[in-house]
Amino acid sequence: MIFVDACYCRKTERPPVWFMRQAGRYLPEFREIRKKTEFLELCRTPELVTEVTMQPIRRFDCDAAIIFSDILVPFTPMGLDLAYEKGEGPVIRNPIRTLADVEALRIPNFQTDLGYVGDALRQTRNALSPEKALIGFVGAPFTLACYAVSGRMGKSTEEMRQWMFANPEAFQLLMDKFTEMLAGYLVYQAESGADALQIFDTWGGSLSAYDFQAYFLERFQTLMRVTADLNVPRILFIKSAAHLRYFLPSIGAEVIGLDWTMPIGHSRRMLGPKTAVQGNLDPASLFADPEWIAERTRAMIEANSGQPGYIANLGHGIHKDTPIPGVAAFVETVKTYQF
Repeated sequence: MIFVDACYCRKTERPPVWFMRQAGRYLPEFREIRKKTEFLELCRTPELVTEVTMQPIRRFDCDAAIIFSDILVPFTPMGLDLAYEKGEGPVIRNPIRTLADVEALRIPNFQTDLGYVGDALRQTRNALSPEKALIGFVGAPFTLACYAVSGRMGKSTEEMRQWMFANPEAFQLLMDKFTEMLAGYLVYQAESGADALQIFDTWGGSLSAYDFQAYFLERFQTLMRVTADLNVPRILFIKSAAHLRYFLPSIGAEVIGLDWTMPIGHSRRMLGPKTAVQGNLDPASLFADPEWIAERTRAMIEANSGQPGYIANLGHGIHKDTPIPGVAAFVETVKTYQF
């Protein structure tokens, strides 16, 4: 698989390409399914998950598929009342407030509580051609906590950061429980057919470098140790984490995802030659003229200077209103590029 080869910094003839949230709302065929299916029902129906996951593969022929799901699906078996309200997104109706709330959380039995995820991974792996990789994923401990504590996410982590400093014992236990849950969930996804695993930390970049090192560096390293013998590459994506790049190689992930504010060449020098990188076209640029997108995509690839271990992607998830021709121009430009 060209995607897996790039994750391990093996030489490839061109960069592999996929993009975050590639199965989702920007596709008309996905919208047709969503008209008839509630979001959580879709996530819990393996046949529909496989169909949705395959849609961008059929349309754009990406080199990897990412299983359609949501980082919050483990919340329900843990005891958090998760719902998706129209116009609101995910809502936790019993948010974490006290140490007792954290103590009440349980670690799921993945085969029974989240068996639909394993079924979807196995079905999708069977549907994919052998040269395409299938990516499983989880949310990082801090990002999960932002939802669990705030009840719903706005545009800031202020409430979460206030809570973590005001409630240090509850915060540490919550991070321990999320780390334990994620370790089991990552293993379960790999054993169910995922060829690679990505950890999404949408909100981790709001932490200071000191707090990231103090509270999260060791927990990420724990997730890497637990998954080290699965023989699948691990990808870590922390949005807005330019100030954390010096610490990221010590975590042990094979691939570091870059958002669009992190220059590729500079980031590679900071991360070192043994760490692959993924990214990092600004998702908003896909609204531009296709010819401009092609030019900008080539410039992004050339910023890597032909080094092995580069995966073309966006710098964050694709926007729900992104024009299809813009996506097609991005993918086609990468697939026709030659190192």
